[in-house]
Amino acid sequence: MKKIISLALLAILTYSGTTLGQTVQRITLQDAIQIALENNYLLKQAENNLELAEENIKSEYADFLPNITGNLSGSRTTGQQFIADRFSEGLDPFVNVTSQSISGNIRAGITIFDGFNNINTLRASSETQISREESLLRAKENVIFNAAIRFLQVLLDKELLDIARENLETSRTQLEQVVAQVEVGSRPAVDQYNQEAQVATDELTLTQRENSLSLNRLLLIRQLQIDPLGNYEFIVPEIDENRTFNSVGNYVLKDLIDEALLGRSDIRSEEASINALKYQLKIAQGGLFPTLTASASISSRYSDQYSLGGEKVTFSDQFFDQQVNRGIGINMSIPLFQNWNRMYSIQSSKVQLKNAQLSLDNSKLQVVQEVTQAFNDYSSYTKQREASQKSLIASEKAFETQQERYNVGASTLIELSQAQSTYVEAQSNYTQAIYNLIFQEKLLDFYLGKLSGEDVEF
Repeated sequence: MKKIISLALLAILTYSGTTLGQTVQRITLQDAIQIALENNYLLKQAENNLELAEENIKSEYADFLPNITGNLSGSRTTGQQFIADRFSEGLDPFVNVTSQSISGNIRAGITIFDGFNNINTLRASSETQISREESLLRAKENVIFNAAIRFLQVLLDKELLDIARENLETSRTQLEQVVAQVEVGSRPAVDQYNQEAQVATDELTLTQRENSLSLNRLLLIRQLQIDPLGNYEFIVPEIDENRTFNSVGNYVLKDLIDEALLGRSDIRSEEASINALKYQLKIAQGGLFPTLTASASISSRYSDQYSLGGEKVTFSDQFFDQQVNRGIGINMSIPLFQNWNRMYSIQSSKVQLKNAQLSLDNSKLQVVQEVTQAFNDYSSYTKQREASQKSLIASEKAFETQQERYNVGASTLIELSQAQSTYVEAQSNYTQAIYNLIFQEKLLDFYLGKLSGEDVEF
């Protein structure tokens, strides 16, 4: 309860402005979407994952190049040592001496065949990159949709607040008329009491509308991830209440489902992940094949104890000429038995692939359900809008008629209050029907995967 009160107080502060002279930031719908795209942390994480996938592909390409390593070492040894060069010259090879030596080598190795591991790994990484690209697109669609819907809810609350204010003003005007009529004796005192009760009820409704607007403003600000203590004005776009909505007859449910299954980026992401797992299975199976590698090396050394014909040999002659060794080789490694690890890896890859395929099937069923529900709801909201529009026209005429009858004494205050309540309710229902239909259009676009652009029109 304390948490709810705190949120409400924070929302009221946000709505009314917190700092004297604080600059008001005007935010349109497109501004809100752009801010959400820039600030959303989940979107940033998806972008980081995509960047990592791109770097991984570069690494996989580099695996086709040879590995080159170099080594350089030096040592200083003191004590009795066996000097082979002295032994070859017929001298005592064991000498108590301090010797220094330097050695170095460069080695290059390249994989000739490893069960197509490098090729399959590269292909798996490419599919992973595609999967993350599609995941990033779906993350953007989520951000755009949530920002637009939160913005739409604030606009609806503003419209309902305006209706509540207008209704309260009407009730207060009627109260003034009733008080004047009671004072001259043309109306009973009970009419004044009833109208005062109606004004109090309308004031409560206005307060509730204000609280609802404050809370939904706070939720929108949280969605945009901007300073909750900032001063913002959300600009209401022009929404034509008589706009032409897409007729339900223009939609064919089967075509919508097919479009969603082809266009949804989350489905394409799962499909790419399955392709990556297929290559992972090939990698595991490739572990049963032998590995063939080739290598080449060159090495050299220098020792201050090295001599030739009793003469010391210089560093340059030793290191770059007399003690240079070159080598080339081919190695084949055959996996005979590795404690069943490779077979387990193959079975594990198969299970992961099966689970991913089951997950994709479930996601497709979810898409079918979402599109079907959105289609049915759109049809329902279309009918609600038509019915609420007829109700609004009829209730407005009824209210005007009752007001005229009450002014000439042909109607009671109760009848007038009922007509006013019906008219206000019809106004609210019609406004909500308009916004619900707009919301449902955007929801249908979202389920079809058509919100990838940053421009969302109401």
